[in-house]
Amino acid sequence: MRIRDATVTDLEFIAGANQALAQETEKMVLDQVLLLPGIRAVLEDPALGRYYLAEADGRPVGQLMTTYEWSDWRNGVFLWIQSVYVLPEYRGSGAFRSLFGHLAEFARADSRICGIRLYVDRSNERAQEVYARFGMHRSNYGVMESVFRGPESHG
Repeated sequence: MRIRDATVTDLEFIAGANQALAQETEKMVLDQVLLLPGIRAVLEDPALGRYYLAEADGRPVGQLMTTYEWSDWRNGVFLWIQSVYVLPEYRGSGAFRSLFGHLAEFARADSRICGIRLYVDRSNERAQEVYARFGMHRSNYGVMESVFRGPESHG
């Protein structure tokens, strides 16, 4: 499994993966008018985040995006994992393991990074089990939000 940074040429794969992720996890259809420029913004401005792709046989088969959260309590940056998706036929093939391993290695090598966090739907027990195998655990924080644009939350 090869891991690489995504580029603008990967926009179509990432958009398709994000659509599939939203449909599988929340039965939601994402608005392309928001999604495409949202992905492009990250691909063109690394200050917003980064997409990483897992490739098998020369084609993308999985992805994750990271964004950043400054922690004044820790004087460091948390990497937030978002938009994790692996094509169904590649689940269990090591795609996520490779993506997470790449990210963890990168994070441990950068003294500014104090940890890795991610969002996971409370009902997605399978994903929670996978993340636990990589040493992740439930934090004592819940997420609250007030959404002004984009899909309405289901829950």
